[in-house]
Amino acid sequence: MSKSDLAKAPRVGIAGYGLAGRFFHAPMLKGAGFHVVGALTTKAERKAEAEKDFPDITVVSKLTDLLKLDLDLLVVASANNAHAEQAIAGLRAGIPTVVDKPMGRTLAETQSIIDVSKSTGVAVTTYFNRKFDSDALTIKKIIKEGVLGNIFRLDSRFERFRPELTAGSWREQSTAADGGGNLLDLQPHLVSTATDWFGPATLIAASVRSIRGAADDDISLLLKHDSGVDSYLSASAINGAPGPRIRLTGDKGSLVINDLDPQEAMLKNGLYPKDGKWSQGAKSTAYLQLGDEKIAYQCEDGNYAQFYNLVKAALSGGKWPVSVDEALMVATIIDQARKISFR
Repeated sequence: MSKSDLAKAPRVGIAGYGLAGRFFHAPMLKGAGFHVVGALTTKAERKAEAEKDFPDITVVSKLTDLLKLDLDLLVVASANNAHAEQAIAGLRAGIPTVVDKPMGRTLAETQSIIDVSKSTGVAVTTYFNRKFDSDALTIKKIIKEGVLGNIFRLDSRFERFRPELTAGSWREQSTAADGGGNLLDLQPHLVSTATDWFGPATLIAASVRSIRGAADDDISLLLKHDSGVDSYLSASAINGAPGPRIRLTGDKGSLVINDLDPQEAMLKNGLYPKDGKWSQGAKSTAYLQLGDEKIAYQCEDGNYAQFYNLVKAALSGGKWPVSVDEALMVATIIDQARKISFR
């Protein structure tokens, strides 16, 4: 953006400049026309990365200093155990806040953030960016088209094969109380998209366990939606034969999407959606399967920047991309999964 455009753009500060802050939030904010004016980090390496990415940025080591930068928006992209404290501080400072998923480590923590939002009248939302994956938008398209007939089953997965723990990864090695594990890291995406597509759901069964001896890394949930769809949701770091990303089944056939949305890889390669859109497109590949017959199906382009396009509109009175009711519903299911797990 030009200097004049930057002067008019909403000012945003990012608390945390690791994987989430640098690769999932900063490029999207830039693409959606925000001015990233500040970042919070105590690590010299991340400070240098922030200053490289945004030469005019102010990098601070205390949240109180970040909140003094005349912000229009605070993005909390720190470790999960800091989400509630930082979000509540931002809200009490009068700054609308986006919290990376999960909003809180527990339902109670999530509720505490939302309670402050309601009492202060300052908006809060959470970053369910996977609602803007190519596969998520493609599923909305095929539901509308009715191609699959009466849809009754969703299989949705984030499965990988990483038999060795990643050194220094708090997500893989921290306890659930400290915010670690795939139940908090990946299942919020699976639950939020499933309920976005098929509406409210009841958790019927859950298996939450650790195979590698650290944080939970193999989780399966079964949701029964009020709409009649059953969702089978798998988040595993230790599956040697990962299943397709999506299999959506109706009485006229199935939609299969094998690969992950390409946006994460694009972001890690330093690309970002200029002017809020990917110039090269961001499609998954899919096909319809009718028994032995396979038919190519055209996917929609994914675009995480749409989340921040909606946030930008919400700052001027529009609708927030993820409601507090959505955040609470997901937090409720995640809490219940840990309680009823049969492992």
